[in-house]
Amino acid sequence: MMSLTEENYLKALFNLSNESGEANVQALSRSLQIKMPTVTSMMNGKGRFQVTYRGETLTGEATRVSGEERKGVASAWGPNGSFMSCEYQMSSLVRGAGTCHFSDGARYQVHVGN
Repeated sequence: MMSLTEENYLKALFNLSNESGEANVQALSRSLQIKMPTVTSMMNGKGRFQVTYRGETLTGEATRVSGEERKGVASAWGPNGSFMSCEYQMSSLVRGAGTCHFSDGARYQVHVGN
């Protein structure tokens, strides 16, 4: 059975693709009221991670997994108690993909880079 979050995600994809013939990440994030995350690199395998999710700014840290050159994890918390965690794998120095899990049960595929 599909969760309400998954159902809303699929509805947004369907509506966007019907409206414009495609559904890109920027349009999907606007439709779901989710801002794309930013990571500020500290050039030491760690970075500051920030994303606005459903009106709340979650802030935390992204870091590479010890002994794994391309794998990383990120976690962030908000002032109202929301939190999220992500696992990702870099395909190059500046690009990658992974999955984020939010405290309300939502789960999203994420892309790192531009």
